[in-house]
Amino acid sequence: MNRNIQKILRGRRVRAKIRGTAERPRLTVFRSNRSIELQLINDVEGKTLVMATTKEVKTAKGKTQASEEAGKLIATRAIKAGFKRAVFDRGHYRYHGRVKAAVDGAREAGLEV
Repeated sequence: MNRNIQKILRGRRVRAKIRGTAERPRLTVFRSNRSIELQLINDVEGKTLVMATTKEVKTAKGKTQASEEAGKLIATRAIKAGFKRAVFDRGHYRYHGRVKAAVDGAREAGLEV
């Protein structure tokens, strides 16, 4: 099996175990070479509730720090929208580096993940 197929299968395996509800939405991560995008998704209705990206962060000195700031940003937006808890969906990414920094930033800002 090549790496791309393994990545797709890993993502399906992870997402099969996770469901976001209206009370506890799914916090999903998309990582590109330049940025990280975070979304809170209600899987019951199929709607994105809150979104944040590192493109909105101007004060960070590196990609990891920008990811942490984006995590804090989505946490403040989620709490403002009335969500205090979320289920983390790492997709096919390892829980390491920028992905971990984003979730740690969200936890630090008060979102229970």
